[in-house]
Amino acid sequence: MNNIAVVTVTQVNTYIKSIIDGDLNLNYIFVVGEISNFTNHYRTGHFYFTLKDETSAIKAVMFRSSAQRLKFLPENGMRVVIKGRISVFERDGQYQLYADDMQPDGVGALNIAYEQLKTKLEAQGIFAQELKKNIPAVPERVGVITSPTGAAVRDIFNVLGRRFPLAKIVFCPVQVQGPSAAPQIAAAIDLFNQNSSADVLIVGRGGGSIEDLWAFNEEIVALAVSRSNIPVISAVGHETDFTICDFVADLRAPTPSAAAELAVPDWAEQRAYISGLMLNSFHIMRQNIAEQRAKLGLLSQSRVLKNPLEVVNIGRQNLDILLTSLLNYQRTSLSSEQARFASACAKLDALSPLKVLARGYTAAYCNGNIVSKAQNVDLQSDITVRFTDGEVECKPLNKKLY
Repeated sequence: MNNIAVVTVTQVNTYIKSIIDGDLNLNYIFVVGEISNFTNHYRTGHFYFTLKDETSAIKAVMFRSSAQRLKFLPENGMRVVIKGRISVFERDGQYQLYADDMQPDGVGALNIAYEQLKTKLEAQGIFAQELKKNIPAVPERVGVITSPTGAAVRDIFNVLGRRFPLAKIVFCPVQVQGPSAAPQIAAAIDLFNQNSSADVLIVGRGGGSIEDLWAFNEEIVALAVSRSNIPVISAVGHETDFTICDFVADLRAPTPSAAAELAVPDWAEQRAYISGLMLNSFHIMRQNIAEQRAKLGLLSQSRVLKNPLEVVNIGRQNLDILLTSLLNYQRTSLSSEQARFASACAKLDALSPLKVLARGYTAAYCNGNIVSKAQNVDLQSDITVRFTDGEVECKPLNKKLY
């Protein structure tokens, strides 16, 4: 009993840690399970989670140095295979799984990263159809962003040169594969926009595996395409290949060659179209000239052009008729008015008070007012009696009323 040593908690945890760390089977281990309680410490970049199966669970951590190498973001419920080691966190006396790498179980990491980014950008609305810009019908400058050594650039140049040689090709060579490819592609798109160097952009490369095409699935490229004021045609891989760049671009082409065909019109078709317009214009012009000549021929046979003074003579004749009618109307109207005037004068003369006076009647006035009754005569005032040939001033002596 006296030989039993008393140890601290730290000593116990350190001893257990040394045992576990000394076990080679636990130093390099692959563990499969489902993620739960996932926490992303954005400030530190560390991932903390629990890995579980049907009956058990184990705490796990992935430090920033390992987490930043992942192509996808772990999520709760995701089944993964983790490569790492088992060790003890001495402070809590807890053993846990230290993850160095993580791969989805059954589905590739790139496929998950692709779906995650697609879902994220779709939620932001940058795939919306109403944001798509129209490709110019006849661009003067076509910008090309691709590798200078691949078959894609040769195909694009050949199609553009054959299809529409009037367009100027502005080429910006970039890497299309590898860690530096995505930043170069995004920078090239921004450079074209800063200098307004093209009317339309072709961004792409030839076919390959998902790893080969991955630069066009990077968020930095998607955002550069989204903010581009120049319409972008995405031409990545073959017809069956779809990248995030395809969804963001204003137009998706199944191949680089097809992108070149979509970027410019067919010069031969344009010439044929213009020639057709010219022939149609000539036909319409000849038809109009023939119609106008026919009209002129009909007009030249008219009486007006054969005898232009006839219109003047007819006009003069009509004017004479109008003048005669006017004079007749004037005479008739004057005679009628004269008769009306004479009748009115006769009526007025018949009603004249002078006519009454001429028949022996007189008119009496008192103080300037006509006196029609004896009772209105003022005996104190003089009376003026008007005859047909003059007036007499009288002084009333008395008045007798009847």
